[in-house]
Amino acid sequence: MILNIDPSELKERARAAFVGMAIGDALGATVEFMTTAEIAAKYGVFKEVTGGGWLRLKPGQITDDTEMALCIARAVAKNQGWSREAIAQQFAAWLKSRPVDCGDTCRKGIRAFMLHGTLEVPYNQWDGGNGAAMRMLPAALLSLPDTELMKKYALEQARLTHHQALSDAACICLGTLLHQILQGASKSSLRREVDGFVIRFPTFCFEPYRGLATGYVVDTMQTVFHWFFKGKDFEDCLVGTVNQGADADTTGAICGMLAGAYYGMESIPRRWLKKMDVKLLRELEEHADRLILASPAGRFM
Repeated sequence: MILNIDPSELKERARAAFVGMAIGDALGATVEFMTTAEIAAKYGVFKEVTGGGWLRLKPGQITDDTEMALCIARAVAKNQGWSREAIAQQFAAWLKSRPVDCGDTCRKGIRAFMLHGTLEVPYNQWDGGNGAAMRMLPAALLSLPDTELMKKYALEQARLTHHQALSDAACICLGTLLHQILQGASKSSLRREVDGFVIRFPTFCFEPYRGLATGYVVDTMQTVFHWFFKGKDFEDCLVGTVNQGADADTTGAICGMLAGAYYGMESIPRRWLKKMDVKLLRELEEHADRLILASPAGRFM
């Protein structure tokens, strides 16, 4: 395995992915469950980290998207390696802490572990939500640049709560894109990857864009693809995404991890960073460093 990027740049991209995810989450949470028309009527173009929304969040406060990704990163750090059981234990502790939000499918899967020790929920064609995809970043970082290892981690973390074909496909696609971005891929190369993904899974086709950004993983990924490829910089990608409303914290988090990795820390608006909790940002960056150093790519650093 030969990395196509300087180690210091790789570390910076990994940090930006984690921070970008949290900012996308915090930005989008304010307009979650709103329609595009409601957002336009209230804000014009929504582009500030203000908190509020249906969860009455503080400015910069994150939700389950970032919190569940942090659970995975903390499990890896505590276990000194990948462990489904360690991840499930972190999820359980998080759920017991009464988080500000938790999706129904995630809650059901975590409770199955708490009650029965279940580490893979049964296949359910109706569990096509975005709750597994939204927390893919740690699996992608820890497996870099090993594609088969990424697929293993992607499905193991996903199926703790979500066991469904489109959810699985979205997780693996995100992991693949993150691996390519972290190694310096161009947007044209990434677009070819996504075009190939859409050929294999036509339901994810995002042209023409239908404007749906619900918690259904297909709508989520179509929104992320559309605005990531349309956006000219980190802010452009994120603002376009979250102004679709609906499940805006999750579409924002996923687009934020991709755009953060692609554009880097310098691209993230300072006014957004200033609204985030300093301790949270430090923890995100520390986990990004640990995951990269523990990955197969770490041997080159």
